[in-house]
Amino acid sequence: MTVWRALRERGYLWSAWPWRALAYLGSGALFGMVVLVVIGCGAVLGGALALVLVGLPLLGLTALAGIPVAAVERWRLRLVGVRAEPAGRHRVPGRAGLGPWLSTRWREAATWRELAYAVLVGVVLWPLDALVVVLAVGVPGQLVAAPVLVGVQGEAKVVKVWAVDTLPGACAVAGLGVVLLASGAYALGVFAGARAELARALIATPARAEDSVRVTELVRSRVRLVDAFEAERRRIERDLHDGAQQRLVALTMTLGLARLDAPPGPLAGQLAKAHEEAGQVLAELRELIHGIHPKVLTDYGLEAAVADAADRSPVPVNLDLDLQLGLDGRRLPGAVESAAYFVVCEALANVARHSGASRAEVGGEYTGGRLVLRIGDDGRGGASPGAGSGLTGLADRVSVLDGRLTLSSPPGGPTLLRVEIPCRPTDRSG
Repeated sequence: MTVWRALRERGYLWSAWPWRALAYLGSGALFGMVVLVVIGCGAVLGGALALVLVGLPLLGLTALAGIPVAAVERWRLRLVGVRAEPAGRHRVPGRAGLGPWLSTRWREAATWRELAYAVLVGVVLWPLDALVVVLAVGVPGQLVAAPVLVGVQGEAKVVKVWAVDTLPGACAVAGLGVVLLASGAYALGVFAGARAELARALIATPARAEDSVRVTELVRSRVRLVDAFEAERRRIERDLHDGAQQRLVALTMTLGLARLDAPPGPLAGQLAKAHEEAGQVLAELRELIHGIHPKVLTDYGLEAAVADAADRSPVPVNLDLDLQLGLDGRRLPGAVESAAYFVVCEALANVARHSGASRAEVGGEYTGGRLVLRIGDDGRGGASPGAGSGLTGLADRVSVLDGRLTLSSPPGGPTLLRVEIPCRPTDRSG
């Protein structure tokens, strides 16, 4: 429960919430005075000594004063039941040591926002806290104490304005003080709640900003991982194509020549069998290389690779893909080309395996900074990403590139798979 909710409950005056509000505002007044002294002294001394460069480190440390101030404020928010923000909101430096830590703190927005809040506490908020405590508790408390003061001193000064020297008059003043104390208890709760919400809003802003920075960095790192993954696929394809495949071709040719030279008999039969096995292994290796990253995609781009996939499809394919990138040597990024190619290959494989279609269509273009692909068929429809068709993995792969994959496949067909990937052509002629 927060102080705001407690104010709406019966029994607020008899609960601990008025005392918690008083503790929050009273500690805020004392803490604000300390903050004012520390920041003021740091700024004045740092500015005065800056001419001889001695004050620059002091100014730099003063700029970090908002970090402990915000940490203390997060702890104080618990007094009024406001959810305290977690302490670990600043970015972790890339390297260990005081220098990287200071550099990270000075460059992030959270540090300066917390410093601004510390200045607000030291200049504006603590005097308001003290004023509310005095008006809500101090003045009514003095009125309540009037009978005691009359009995001890013979008279009591009411707010240092007029004197009361009779016990009936002092009791009347005390009654007024009780009423003001009750009203002041509610005033304390209202002001403490508003003060706490202001503090939480100002301190929580860095958290949201830092979370946004982290999300942006996560997206960028994910794209870098995709690029590295595609580069590794191309390297494996190149090594297999130029290494193992060439050696297997040479082995197949050697076995073929040995088969021709061998006299009829068991040896010739074994050589023939070995030659056939080597040919099958070579065909499987070529298919494997094509599945890892087709060479036609690396050498000639997405249009040629999609045309090759359409030619190899068991289902006839109508192809209408025109990227029109404009300048010679300009192509889509490698990760985009690879994702688009494998989407087409998986979609055509699903058409052949599941749809019962007589024809398929592959179309697309590059427009408005986006690659758009459409793969459709005239089959029975009813395709679903969760039915084990591999479309979920393709959707994940497209989403890594900030793209979108949508599927329309009503029962009875037709089926249409649409892919949109935002991208910019790059010069890859070199």
